[in-house]
Amino acid sequence: MIEVTRLNGTQILVNADLIELVEETPDTVITFTTGRKIIVKESRQQIKSLVKSYKREIMEIGFEAENEN
Repeated sequence: MIEVTRLNGTQILVNADLIELVEETPDTVITFTTGRKIIVKESRQQIKSLVKSYKREIMEIGFEAENEN
């Protein structure tokens, strides 16, 4: 999950694995595989960085668990 900020300032967690599209129109719109869309304060590039960090963290956890066995 990644944390993003709605335009009203509310912070929410979204499932990064369900993100299908991120576009700036100029507001940043995240479209999910479910068809749902949300508008957030973060830029497209910030969302990209958040998703990359999330994926890296997941991979590290898996790697550590694999090495424990």
